[in-house]
Amino acid sequence: MTQTATAQTQTNNVPMGVMLMIGATVVFALQDGISRHLAEAYNTNMVVMVRYWFFAAFVVFLAARAPGGIRATAQTDQLGLQILRGVLLAAEVAVAVYGFTLLGLIESQAVFICYPLLVAALSGPVLGEKVGWRRWMAIGVGLIGVMVILQPGTGVFNPAAVIPFISALMFAVYGLLTRYVARRDSTATSFFWTGIAGAVVTTAVGVWFWEPMVGTDWLWMGLLCVFGVLGHWLLIKCYEMAEASAVQPFAYSHLIWTAILGIWVFGEVIRSNVAIGAGIILAAGLFTLWRERAKG
Repeated sequence: MTQTATAQTQTNNVPMGVMLMIGATVVFALQDGISRHLAEAYNTNMVVMVRYWFFAAFVVFLAARAPGGIRATAQTDQLGLQILRGVLLAAEVAVAVYGFTLLGLIESQAVFICYPLLVAALSGPVLGEKVGWRRWMAIGVGLIGVMVILQPGTGVFNPAAVIPFISALMFAVYGLLTRYVARRDSTATSFFWTGIAGAVVTTAVGVWFWEPMVGTDWLWMGLLCVFGVLGHWLLIKCYEMAEASAVQPFAYSHLIWTAILGIWVFGEVIRSNVAIGAGIILAAGLFTLWRERAKG
């Protein structure tokens, strides 16, 4: 969700920005773990729907407190694109959570971290940005890392491993659309429509999969929603404190916390090909971020 938060009052306090980014990744890792727990017991569509109800309530709360209120925040002449963004992100969340139940947290996140490379690759055709040969090389290396994790053409290939890659592709397109609408809409407007459009589409789908929840799972659901709001708040504050190029590399620490959670709570193991592939993707992603910063 890093694309939805940008600076409002830039102070460029990099140490504080880094701390906030790391805090956000810890919260999002915990959110992933709770999502996996709930989605193993209940339908994924229902879990995502309830999560989005709280997300929508959060963006409405923020909009109501903004200058001009909800009407001013919601004002846009790119409504179709804003709705598409919100729907795309909601679908990506559902796909990602479903992937957690099939592959676990570690392998899902190991593949998903290739999304910055997909953003770089698609920024040319979608936004008309120039992608130089160095970044194309990094993108190619990163995709090799994905292949190392997926192991296509071998007897151990799991077709379900493609799911987090689809999730990463969806998130990359969402991020590019966010950049595109940001040319004319404010961050607050984009954030508002992300929550509202997502809540509408997840309700339209999830209501048909409603299942009674036991009391303890309602507590987990409540905690999931709180973490969702807290994670977004930390990201907003992070990008208010420091430039995105300075703190973005630390977003990769999400993979570290997810791995710790997967091993400690869910008894997952890190296969050697996953560790090697994730390392390749991580190196290529950091190089791509460095190139973007250098060009900026």
